[in-house]
Amino acid sequence: MAEPHLPALHTSHLHSLPLLARGKVRDNYAVGEDRILMVASDRISAFDVIMDDPIPGKGVLLTQMALFWFERLQGICPNHLTGQAPESVVQPDEVEQVRGRSMLVRRLQPVPIEAVVRGYLAGSGWKEYQATQSVCGVPLPAGLSNAARLPEPIYTPAAKAAVGEHDENISYERTVHMVGPALAAQIRALSIALYRAAAAFALGRGLIIADTKFEFGLAPDGSLVLMDEVLTPDSSRYWPVEGYEAALAAGQNPPSFDKQFLRDWLEQAQVSGKPWNKSPPAPRLPAEVIAKTAEKYREALQRLVG
Repeated sequence: MAEPHLPALHTSHLHSLPLLARGKVRDNYAVGEDRILMVASDRISAFDVIMDDPIPGKGVLLTQMALFWFERLQGICPNHLTGQAPESVVQPDEVEQVRGRSMLVRRLQPVPIEAVVRGYLAGSGWKEYQATQSVCGVPLPAGLSNAARLPEPIYTPAAKAAVGEHDENISYERTVHMVGPALAAQIRALSIALYRAAAAFALGRGLIIADTKFEFGLAPDGSLVLMDEVLTPDSSRYWPVEGYEAALAAGQNPPSFDKQFLRDWLEQAQVSGKPWNKSPPAPRLPAEVIAKTAEKYREALQRLVG
């Protein structure tokens, strides 16, 4: 469990390994030709903009939650973990940067699809439903309200964007054009199976997983492998069971264990006396927003793992 007094790690700096890329949250380093060291920093992004202020301990919490889910779901789909200790591939003076917040994983060929599964109507899905009574081309019944549970989970893929760009919702047909019918169908089926299993488990722990996104890669033998992060509050919308019915009746978003608290604050935030336009530079985060966001991540993990 992350200790609140640990110093925040906004950006890792490992001198012993080549840096491959810095994402919104993770810094990826090459370990030989076939492995990657993924270091989860304490950076947080919202509206595809990385905040200047880190959330202390967030990278540790994200990593612990991802490891929990990778282990729980490995019977449905193989994952990219090597089982080797991340500390074993860095120098002694770098161990503190990777301890508890890193995964040593297989190097895969990423599939350029964000595999989004929605079990409830929320966020951009709710906005689209109001306009078209469908989400990403998937028609839905009339009369659904914000935060309503869908009759069945739906697969609504997105095209993965570069850092700083917005992922673009796409149709299933477009994924067929991108990767071929067999792989597109396999990704859809696996994503829905993973979501169903995770959502059922989380519900037993008092958590609703409203939606989530999975990422997959191809191993050298062509097999499909679950990669990146899985079912963290950064990639998923978690709601507590208590309060859900009241929020649904009021047509409101339930309180959530993800970045929604931060997003809600940013919607009201100002930069230089004007409402923030959701492009850099981001507003500086007050101490109470940082503390509350860290608390949300911590509670989500504690509920899940017991």
